[in-house]
Formats: sequence, C-alpha cells, structure tokens
Amino acid sequence: MRAPAAPVYRYDFADHARGGLRLRVREVEIVCRAAGALWVEAQGVLIVADLHLEKGSAFAVHGQMLPPYDTRETLGRLEAEVAALSPRLLVFLGDSFHDKGGEDRLAAGDVARIETLALGRTLLWLAGNHDPAAPRALPGDVAEVFAIAGLDLVHEPTAEPGGLEIAGHLHPCAKVRGKAASVRRRCFVTDGERVILPAFGAYAGGLNIRDAAVVKLMRRKPLAAVLGSGRVHAIGWGSLAVD
Repeated sequence: MRAPAAPVYRYDFADHARGGLRLRVREVEIVCRAAGALWVEAQGVLIVADLHLEKGSAFAVHGQMLPPYDTRETLGRLEAEVAALSPRLLVFLGDSFHDKGGEDRLAAGDVARIETLALGRTLLWLAGNHDPAAPRALPGDVAEVFAIAGLDLVHEPTAEPGGLEIAGHLHPCAKVRGKAASVRRRCFVTDGERVILPAFGAYAGGLNIRDAAVVKLMRRKPLAAVLGSGRVHAIGWGSLAVD
C-alpha cells in the first residue's frame, strides 16, 4: 500500500450535534452520518448501501429461523434519516435485498413505507451481487453506475487503488483499541479518493478494514469514520486492530 506524505482528506466535527462527521474527499464535502448513511448536502443526495432487506425471511426459507424484524428496523432508521435531511435523491448502492426473492417477500406495510419514502424525491436503485435485477414493483429509477460531483456511485469498489468513487459491498468495520478493551463497530473508510460505506442493514455483518480485501484498495493509510452512539468518530490507522 503506497503512502503519499500528504493525505487528501480533511475532516471536522461541526456536524456532531447533528449526528455526523464532515469530510472533504477530492473537494467534495460529505457527511458520514451516525446511522450509516452518507449525506452530500450541496447536492441534496442521501446514500445508503447494503440494506439486505428480508435477510431474516431468506434464512427462514432455508430453515434457519431469525427474528423477522430486520426489514422493519432498517426501514425505520432510513425513514428517520429522510425525515431529518429531506433529500431530493435517495440512492441505494446495491444489495438492497438479500436475495432475488426479497422484494416478493416484503410485507404490504413495508412496501407502503418504501412508496412513502419516494414522495417528493427520486429513489435510485443500483444493482448488487445479491440483487442483480432491479426492483419490479417499487418506485424509483435504476442505474448500474451514477456520478455525482466527480465521484462514481457503485456497488462494488473497483479492483485497483485510486478509484474516485462512493461504494458499498464490503460492509467495513473497525476494531478500535482502548486502554482496557477493544470495540468493534461499523464504519466508513476513505483514503481521500474513494469512500466505502458501512452496511445499513440490521442483519448485515462486517469486514475488518485491516483485512487485505480492503487494504489493497487504498492508495494511502485510510481514515475510519466509526459509528458510535449518536456520533461518528474519526479514527486513524494506527489505532485500529485486526480481529
């Protein structure tokens, strides 16, 4: 992993009172929200990744019974973000459903909630590896890739360092060393050129950002924007532990 002397990201804590950490990536100002959503205020765009809706019901189909409330909880947090920010565009970065049949298993009430999210704004669905087909009956537009302020919005990060993009797919998590113990939390991760979002879904797992699958994508030692209780913490590479 190459490490240029001067990082190209900057951050401040001005948004902590509103539940976020403000970053500037390639001169694009973004806010990493404590709920796990990314807010591009100047463009009025709210971005979420990897909701994995209906993961609980997908496991139940195969005989592994999980509490069937993941979709309800995930949509509740998304509704709160939309209510707080009133975006003009809501982007789903793929793996919005856990499998190809997830849309068909949505409860009628959850379909209505997604329809309500679309009132007064556009929903944009990107395909993921879990849900390669676009939603058939839900409102919104569909795209394989979408650009905003010079950054490509994609599901899976491109394979080489230097991608100017906002991506999901990897479900990044950080293990943060403390004096007495360590904690593991979902996080955003950025090297100043690309940003990888945490999974927004209630039942989504996570990959430690010190894993080679993440490290190889970064041009320099990245910054972790770690989700805490009501705020996001900027954590440097040296404070992060492997699992």
